[in-house]
Amino acid sequence: MNATVSVNGRISDAAGAVVPVFDHGFLYGEGVYETLRTYRGEPFLFGRHMRRLRNSAGLMALPVPFDDGALLSDIRKTIAAHPGGLPESYIRILLTRGVGELSYNPSATPVPTVVIIVKPFPAPPDRTFTEGITLSLVSVRRNHPLALNPMIKSNNLLNNALAMQEALKSGADEALMRNQAGELVECSQSNFFVIQQGAVLTPPLSAGLLPGITREFVLELAGGLGLAAREQRLTPDDLRTADEAFITGTTREVTPVVRVDDLVIGNGRPGPISQRLLARFREIADSRPV
Repeated sequence: MNATVSVNGRISDAAGAVVPVFDHGFLYGEGVYETLRTYRGEPFLFGRHMRRLRNSAGLMALPVPFDDGALLSDIRKTIAAHPGGLPESYIRILLTRGVGELSYNPSATPVPTVVIIVKPFPAPPDRTFTEGITLSLVSVRRNHPLALNPMIKSNNLLNNALAMQEALKSGADEALMRNQAGELVECSQSNFFVIQQGAVLTPPLSAGLLPGITREFVLELAGGLGLAAREQRLTPDDLRTADEAFITGTTREVTPVVRVDDLVIGNGRPGPISQRLLARFREIADSRPV
């Protein structure tokens, strides 16, 4: 694997990156993470990602042993250590409870583990933006908020993985998930939007979804473009009346959706509003890191 990794400040290649088996991130999935990418070599929306990481950690009483400046410095060191350099980087930050005895008691793990993974950014194929992608409305439901708070961007991704595996079996590019009430929530690795009569709509946080950083940014972009943009409860029936649909995510930007299983969205091609949002997103991302 072509990656450079920092584990508690020790930088190595992927093969040399080691976390003890008694790390509670491995044993129990006790940890949080953030995924970022660079534009012109700088992590995009870094401050917002750090805000969410700290909120996720706080919700599980996980200490954050760094300030934003120190972490950014460590990210840059890890990027600089990658052999041959990187035109643009994929960055994953993991913070776990740390190494300790087999116990759920946080006192067993006094020192958190910090991992930074850096690798070449795997840009999606151009056709995903020019032709759009297919989603599958899967049977796997999103974790109930009373079972696992969706505001925690947890390292435990079994729910998402099972959903995506079901979507892959059907030949789809991404899994669209519902909550226990049958409402649309989010995708396995991204947030979901529909456009109806010119309005940009996305499920509310109360539906049980992770507050996506790109989701938040795109809602702001839509408002700046004079588009009606709001949170609204959505059901599978809304797919049939959608003029357009798209997903958002750190690595996906604004990716048009043209089909959900056998249902064609709109005219089956990326729509004008989706394309307008994507163009504005890239204009800002390429001009200045924020």
